[in-house]
Amino acid sequence: MKIFNVSAMRPAAGDARSAHMTAANDLVQRTLAQHGLAPPLDGQLAGADGLPGMDGLMSRLRMPRGTGPGQDVQVTAGAEFRSAVHSSAAGSRSYRTYVPSTLAGSANGVVMMLHGCTQTPEDFAIGTGMNALAEARGLIVIYPHQQRGDNAQSCWNWFSPGDQKRGRGEPEILAGMARSAIAEFGVPEERSFVAGLSAGAAMAVILGAVYGDVFAAVGAHSGLPLGTASDLPSALAAMAGSGAEPSLHAPPARSIVFHGTKDAIVHPVNGDRIAQHAVNGGGAAALDTENTGTKAGRSYRRRIVGAVNDAPFLEHWTVEGLGHAWSGGQPGGSHTDPVGPDASAEMIRFFLNEKDL
Repeated sequence: MKIFNVSAMRPAAGDARSAHMTAANDLVQRTLAQHGLAPPLDGQLAGADGLPGMDGLMSRLRMPRGTGPGQDVQVTAGAEFRSAVHSSAAGSRSYRTYVPSTLAGSANGVVMMLHGCTQTPEDFAIGTGMNALAEARGLIVIYPHQQRGDNAQSCWNWFSPGDQKRGRGEPEILAGMARSAIAEFGVPEERSFVAGLSAGAAMAVILGAVYGDVFAAVGAHSGLPLGTASDLPSALAAMAGSGAEPSLHAPPARSIVFHGTKDAIVHPVNGDRIAQHAVNGGGAAALDTENTGTKAGRSYRRRIVGAVNDAPFLEHWTVEGLGHAWSGGQPGGSHTDPVGPDASAEMIRFFLNEKDL
């Protein structure tokens, strides 16, 4: 992640200075647009000559070919992958719902999955492999869709003050969507969960804090903490790791955090801050342990915090060598890395408070 300080440029005279300032301002605008923080400049999504590093950044964020709303998602015989729209006074969003073939009576839980920038519900379902886990565990999985009409790069608006509070904006829409699934499938509130990647993880963290009565636990992969950004410049700073320290607005839900040490899009310090937020709001912790290991060819550190004889309120996985990608993900989806711990399986285990895999 790069931050470009326009004011740090050397003085230039006349037309040269004007040209330099225009190029610098365009560079900042493109950087914001590529992270979904501002509308893109017409015809300027690709890097221009004389602006080194932009093509590399764009290649990390661009969706690979073959993914998108029309991408085929394999559905087990007897299962459903429904399409619907949820509307409320705060607005509306379309979404997909996976109903497993193994469902008998009430579901074992509801998991909301919030995609990252440039992704779609279909792409995220494929990349995380969450539908297969739903089949095995009798879970309902909801995949809300952030469309370009609501954000230029299909990012959830985690940095907007109007989308960080209860009863407003995207949190209200998403919480209402979850409530509908809870009612339809007879799921107790303590078995409703939310997880996300990148901007989706940042929104999941918000939901866990302001709608703790709807979401019992949060899975945040490569995300950002609540309260670290309130506008475009602070969002860019937070992604680079120099954002403000988040304030504790409300007790967070139980949280499992994944972040790679080589994440060049969202600085790993953000994972540390999400974890610390959970610890600060989690109450008395009699147990605070850390272990290391290797899974699927990649080493990790895992911190577990909780009370004796109670479900841990934090698991923080730091995955060595992982970039801005879903750990243990499926190669058919974007922003995934098949190497390393299976974040999807570990999140489900944590949500349901089960033994280690």
